[in-house]
Amino acid sequence: MTSTNQKQEILKTLSSLDSIQAEKVLDFMKGLKKSNSSERHYETIKRQAMKEISQALKGRQMHSSF
Repeated sequence: MTSTNQKQEILKTLSSLDSIQAEKVLDFMKGLKKSNSSERHYETIKRQAMKEISQALKGRQMHSSF
């Protein structure tokens, strides 16, 4: 199935939902978006922390060699 066909099938399914079901789908999709942004934020913080730890360890090694 091509990407276009998949999109058409999804749209067809969404159009057949009643308002309560559609609201549940929207809530689910909003939750996915929030979790993805949270994960990106976490990864950014983690990357920064690892960089700072690495720099601190390099500085420590330089001082201990003297």
